[in-house]
Amino acid sequence: MFHRIGILVTTRARLVLAVGLVAVVAAGVLGVGAFSKLQTEGFDDPESEASRAAAVLSDQFGGSADYIFVVSADGGTVDDRDAARAGRALTDEMLADDRLADVTSYFQAGVPSMRSTDGAHALITADAADDADTAEVLDDYSGDRDGVTVRIGGPEATGEEIGATIGGDLALAESIAIPLILSLLVLAFGNLVGALVTQAVGIAAILGTFAELSILGSLTDVSIYAINLTTGLGLGLAVDYGLLMVARVREERARRDHRDAVVRAVETAGRTIVFSATTVAVALGSLLVFPQYFLRSFAYAGIGVMLITAFGAVVLLPAGLALLGDRIDRWRVPGVRGIRGEEAPTWARLARFVIRRPLVTAIPVVAGLLLMAAPLLGISFGTPDDRVLPTSAESRQAGDVLRDDFSGDGSNPIEVVTTRTVADDDLAAYAAAASELPDVVRVDTRLGSFAGGTTSDQGPVPAPQAPEVTAERISVVTDLDTRSDGARDLVDAVRDLPGPAGAETLVGGGTAELHDNLASIGSRLPVAVAWMVVTTLVILFLFTGSVVQPIRALVLNALGLSATLGAMVWVFQEGHLSEVLGFTPLPMDTSMMVLLFCVAFGLSMDYEVFVMGRIKEMRDAGLGNEEAVVHGLAHTGRIVSTAAALIAISFFAFVVSDVSFIQFFGLGTGLAILIDATIVRGILLPAGIRLLGDAAWWAPRPLAALHRRFGLSETVPEPAREPVPVEAPA
Repeated sequence: MFHRIGILVTTRARLVLAVGLVAVVAAGVLGVGAFSKLQTEGFDDPESEASRAAAVLSDQFGGSADYIFVVSADGGTVDDRDAARAGRALTDEMLADDRLADVTSYFQAGVPSMRSTDGAHALITADAADDADTAEVLDDYSGDRDGVTVRIGGPEATGEEIGATIGGDLALAESIAIPLILSLLVLAFGNLVGALVTQAVGIAAILGTFAELSILGSLTDVSIYAINLTTGLGLGLAVDYGLLMVARVREERARRDHRDAVVRAVETAGRTIVFSATTVAVALGSLLVFPQYFLRSFAYAGIGVMLITAFGAVVLLPAGLALLGDRIDRWRVPGVRGIRGEEAPTWARLARFVIRRPLVTAIPVVAGLLLMAAPLLGISFGTPDDRVLPTSAESRQAGDVLRDDFSGDGSNPIEVVTTRTVADDDLAAYAAAASELPDVVRVDTRLGSFAGGTTSDQGPVPAPQAPEVTAERISVVTDLDTRSDGARDLVDAVRDLPGPAGAETLVGGGTAELHDNLASIGSRLPVAVAWMVVTTLVILFLFTGSVVQPIRALVLNALGLSATLGAMVWVFQEGHLSEVLGFTPLPMDTSMMVLLFCVAFGLSMDYEVFVMGRIKEMRDAGLGNEEAVVHGLAHTGRIVSTAAALIAISFFAFVVSDVSFIQFFGLGTGLAILIDATIVRGILLPAGIRLLGDAAWWAPRPLAALHRRFGLSETVPEPAREPVPVEAPA
C-alpha cells in the first residue's frame, strides 16, 4: 500500500498539491466560523442527578443566578446614605433592563445574608435573558458608580471572561510558538526550505481541524478549549512527522535517485507515521466514553488533527519533496548540517552503555520517576470556577469577596427541587429537617427560611409562586467551600433525607455537580483505560509481531505518565511555582487530569512507534536483538529528541495563559513529551529490551501465524545491510 502511495505522490505531485491546496483554502474559510460555535462549559454529566436538577430549575424557576453583582461602598458601609442611594438607583436600572430577569437586590429586599459581615459589600443577583449579550452587560454595569464600585461574578460573567482570556492567550501562545519552532526547525534541517514545508503541514492540519470543529459545532456541543489541543498538536505533530519524513528522504538519497528516495521514505517513514497517528488517535478516542462534552471535544479535535497531519505528512509533504528535488536543501544555514537521517553517534553510545549495564542505568531512573509520582498520593479533586482566572480578573475578584466576606450568602446553595408541588405543612417539615443538618446555615423555601429546625428571618423575602410552576425549590445554604469534602458529604446527607410527603427530590447546585462529576468520571475511567490498553496491545502487536513489546511499552508509559501527573499535583495543587506562573493553587480539575493522561499516553505511543519501527526494520534486515536496538536508536534518537523538544515548545507556550487549567495542560503535556522522548526512550526502552532478550519478540504460534498473514508491517524487501559500526567508548 505505501509503495503505491509513494508512486502516486511522486508521479502526480502537481495534481496532489493542487487538490491539497484547494482543500486547505476551503478548510480555512469554513474554519473561521468555528470560534463562534464553540462553548465554554461542558464539564458536567448531562445524565447526572445534579444536571437533571438544573434542568428542572431552568424550566420551572429560570435556573440559578447567572450574574452576581458585588456592590462595594467606596467608604463606610453599603447602608450609608450615598452608597444606599447608588445601590437603589442601580437596582432600578437593572429592573428596567430587558437583558436581565429575576433581579434580587439587597437594596430592595434588605436580606441580611446579602450584606457582607463587615457591611462593606452587598449583592444583587440576576438572570440573563435569552438574547442577552454578556459582554455588553459586563461593560454597562461594572466599575465605579456614584459612591459604589460594582464587580460582576457568577457563571455567565466567569464564562465570558474565560473565553475572552483564552482567545487572547491563544494568539499570544502562537505568536511565541510559531516563530520559535520555525527558527529551531531551520537549525534542525540546516536550511529554511525543509522548515517551511514542514510547518506548512502543521498549518494545513490546524485549518482542517478548525473546519471539522466548525461542522461539529453546528451539530452538537463542542468546547472552545479544544482549540488549544488543535494548535499544539497540529504544530507539534507536523514537526514530528516532517522531521521523520525529510530525514528519511535525505538518508535514502545517498543510495538512490531523488524520486526513488521519496518513494522509499513513504514506504518506511510513511508506514511509521500512519501507525503512530493511528495509535494516538485511538488513545484519544478513549475520551469519547465520557459524557462530559468538554472531554469528548478533545477527542474530536485530537483525532481530527492526528489524521489530517498524518495525511499531510504521507501524501502532501512527499509530493512537495518530489517537486523540490535538490532544492530541498536550499537556503542553508552556514555551518549547520542538520538532521540527514544517518546514525547519531551520541545516541548509539548511549544505547550501548545502557545495554551493557541495564540494571545500573534503569533502577535510578525508575526510582526518580516514582519519586516524581509520589504527590499523587495526596491528590484532591475539584471543578473549575472563577479561581482559574488571575486575581486581576473581575469575576475572580467578585468570587473572592463572596468567599471571604459573606457567610452563607446563598449565591451557590445546594439546590433541591421536587418533581411536584407539595402541601405547605409537608414542605415546612422537610425544610426544618434539612436546616438541622450539620453545617447548614439556613434553608430557603417559598414559605420563608428555616434555621436550626425552626423559621428564620435571615433569608430572602419569599416571592409568590407562579401558578404554572409544578415543582418546589428548596435552597440549602451552607458556609462550606463548595469544593470541600465536607460540602460533598452534605450533598449526600441532603440526598438521604426523605422527600416532603414522599415526593421525589433532585439535588443540584455547584457542589452536587462536582460530586456527580467525580462519580461519573470515576465510573467510566476504567473503561477508557481498558480501551487504551487493549487497542495499544492490538496495534503494537500488529506492528511488531510480539505480545511482549506492547506490554513493555505500557509499563514504561505508565511510569512516565505517573511522574508527569505527580509533578502537576506538586505544582498546581501544592502551589510550587504558583508565584512564578501566576495561578492560585487549587484541587486538581478531574477533567483536565483525565485529558492530560489520555493525550500524554497517545503522544508517548507516538515516540514508541517511531523508535520501534526502526528497531523492527533493523531486525528484519538480519541484525541481532542488541545491535538492532543500538542502530535503531542511533537512527531515530536525534529525530525523536529534536521533535520532542519542538512539540514541547508548542505546548509550553500555553504556560503564558492567564487561565490556570490551560497552564496545567500546556506544562503537563510538554513535560510528558520530554520525559518520554529522552528518559523513557533513551534509557528504559533499551534497558527493557536488553533484559527481556529475544523473548521481547515472542508471540504464541497462533498469533505469530496471524501476524504473518494480517500484520500491518508492510516493508519493501531490501538487501540486508550491516550498518556502519559505531565505535564503542573506551
